Amino acid sequence: MAQFEGSRVLVAGGIPGEQLLVKITYVGRRESFGNIMRCIKSSPERELAPACQMGKCCDGCGLMQLRYPAQLAWKKDLVTREMRAYPSLAEVKIHDTIGSPKQLNYRNSAKLVVAGKHSDPVIGIYRRNTHDVLEIADCPLHHPLINKVVKAVKAGIKKGKVPIYNPKSEMGLLRYLVVRVAEPSDKVMVVFVTSEQGYNEMHHLAKFVQQAVPEVTVVAQNINNSTGNVIFGQKERFITKAQTLYAKLGNKTFSLSPHSFFQVNSGAAQIIYEKVREFAKLSGEERVLDVYCGIGGISLFLADKAQEVVGIEFVESAVADATQNASLNGIDNCDFEAGDAAKIIEEIGHEGGAHLIVLNPPRKGCDEKVLKSVGGIKPQRIIYVSCSPETLARDLDILSRMGYRTLEVQPVDMFPQTVHVEDVAVLERI
Repeated sequence: MAQFEGSRVLVAGGIPGEQLLVKITYVGRRESFGNIMRCIKSSPERELAPACQMGKCCDGCGLMQLRYPAQLAWKKDLVTREMRAYPSLAEVKIHDTIGSPKQLNYRNSAKLVVAGKHSDPVIGIYRRNTHDVLEIADCPLHHPLINKVVKAVKAGIKKGKVPIYNPKSEMGLLRYLVVRVAEPSDKVMVVFVTSEQGYNEMHHLAKFVQQAVPEVTVVAQNINNSTGNVIFGQKERFITKAQTLYAKLGNKTFSLSPHSFFQVNSGAAQIIYEKVREFAKLSGEERVLDVYCGIGGISLFLADKAQEVVGIEFVESAVADATQNASLNGIDNCDFEAGDAAKIIEEIGHEGGAHLIVLNPPRKGCDEKVLKSVGGIKPQRIIYVSCSPETLARDLDILSRMGYRTLEVQPVDMFPQTVHVEDVAVLERI
């Protein structure tokens, strides 16, 4: 952010303290936007040889121009600023950010847009502030197998003359490409999202991709005939006999289906789950609630140390996955329930409550009625895992008014090179 003639100018890729020649690209009432033309005086924190040169047009890696230690410091400062905005959090200890085991090639999944014509397909993400699709064939954040699949799909589209969907005319077949890699086996799942059945084209494309990338063991087709930009539709079929991937985190195995939510950075996810287990301080006598439990990652990591774990999730398919994952790992003290979290928490309150509640909501944070339900059953300890420092701080402040003091916050770099950071906060009842 810079000041020019009394107006704020936001400059993508700029680092505090630098002198830059900037071209103004948009003038607004309160702030303007600019692109870097030339660096006159650079910061000592600038990465002289960034892993990707597409920063001027790609929104994916807002911090790639920073050296990695500076990225970790920047993320701690971001968390600190959000926390200190609330008087109730003024004394909370904020630890240094724990770095990711991998700074590049860490993303094990990608959801990509398919555009262009079958003679010249483009597979990538939307260009900044537009609906133009930006080619990212060799994204340095993606697992190498994702990039390999993208190249194979492009070649397969050309060879098979697969019609590509055009959102303006609403004509064409192939809309999105979803790729997932299960670590450490490096088996791959590919999902083709199409506007209609097109079985013949998808069978030939699947066969081509499997021959080019033998690690691809699961191929599915999802049919989405809606006109919006939601990726998945309701109808799905598998082109391969295999329908599931198996990933490992620590000593736990997870079954992954096309819709399963699984952390995109396995190494950092394991750090987070182990940090949750450390903060939980379980003795084996406790009843634990894991709210927004997804496919049961945190639940399974806590089950060994708890008497009972109850996972709560609104999405029924995720609860089915979580139940299967518990069985897969021989864990019999985990139960998973699908439904409205606030109501289920209240019901559990009538059945004796819980010693520990883990909250792991999406980016928008917890619904306030969920926080009220949590406060209502008065667990001694709460652990809050968040991918948004802003909504985390807001919710910790709400919990402070319900009698909970935040003791410490541990940032973890789940998303190197980007502006995002994951946090684990621990609270105790006063």
